[in-house]
Amino acid sequence: MANMLDYLVWRGDLSFSEVPITPVDGLLLSTLSYIQFDNMVSKDPYEAPTLSELSQMFLELPKEAMESRFRDSKDAALIQALGESRRFGPLHLTAAKELLDDKMELQFAAITLLLEDEGALIAFRGTDGTLIGWKEDLNLSFLDVIPGQVEARRYLEDMAQTCTGKLYVVGHSKGGNLAVYAAIRCKNDTRSRIQAVYNYDGPGFRQKVLEDPGYAEILDRVYTFVPQSSVVGMLLEHEEPYTVVYSTKEGLLQHEPYSWEVLGNGFVELPQVTEGSRMVDETIKNWLAGLSVKEREAFVDALYELLKDSDIKHVGELARPKYIYAVLQRLGQEDGKTKRMLLETIMKLFKDFNGSGSIFDH
Repeated sequence: MANMLDYLVWRGDLSFSEVPITPVDGLLLSTLSYIQFDNMVSKDPYEAPTLSELSQMFLELPKEAMESRFRDSKDAALIQALGESRRFGPLHLTAAKELLDDKMELQFAAITLLLEDEGALIAFRGTDGTLIGWKEDLNLSFLDVIPGQVEARRYLEDMAQTCTGKLYVVGHSKGGNLAVYAAIRCKNDTRSRIQAVYNYDGPGFRQKVLEDPGYAEILDRVYTFVPQSSVVGMLLEHEEPYTVVYSTKEGLLQHEPYSWEVLGNGFVELPQVTEGSRMVDETIKNWLAGLSVKEREAFVDALYELLKDSDIKHVGELARPKYIYAVLQRLGQEDGKTKRMLLETIMKLFKDFNGSGSIFDH
């Protein structure tokens, strides 16, 4: 089974002047954006290292220091393959930006790859697993605009001023949402330079954003890709069509970009998402529709405070027994009103799932 690393073996010797940017290129750079480049990349594009130079810098780091900058064990192979390729190696990476602010409920990161024609490919990072990043994602259910989207628009405008050529905007997961939002809300002259927006399994928006004139203007340049059992990419509202990509994983693990199948310059495509994906999409939409905006906000805020008070800083910790126990213990200490609201809202979600069949049957 071939993935985007195999694509670099097949197409890595072809420059962008020989083969224009493909959706797989966008997924590669979206995945690269998860790597932490702080203190390794200059904000000055004239001093920006090439991917070949960056790859060498990573290889020279002590093993633990290098791995601490990665999201996935395959990231080492990714940056090495990008650096060794004729397609990506000579290109400069600049403006690596990372923001994490508990008070603002903000988790944001982005990188920019400078193209040979004075253009740029801008990649927004998805959720990094921090509790605050997860909270910002949930805020999408009741806020028209989240802080990360504001930062994405600002970042895109800054890069548009720095780079005078064509623009490509990409992102995976929440990064895909940020990419689309930035393209919708940027200035008209910036939007006119955008050649494509690639959204990889990113959630949609509340209706108000879709009614923005900028959405209609950019819609024919937005390309959305989801795996066959997509959950994240089906959340909230979309109007753009989507392409279904075959993933070698099961269920929620299909969100992982390294699992997406590649063939030649593109993805292995399927005619539609699975019945289970459609059912989960309908169930969650019905669940949200049954909650007022205030109820959604109250539920998300209470759940976040519950987890934070249980000393959870990363959502991965929820899989560890001691943190599960801490959450249950903390829930027992909540006042009756908060506890009842949390339990009733969660039970409503399970009831909606049971009403449409088990998600594990598909």
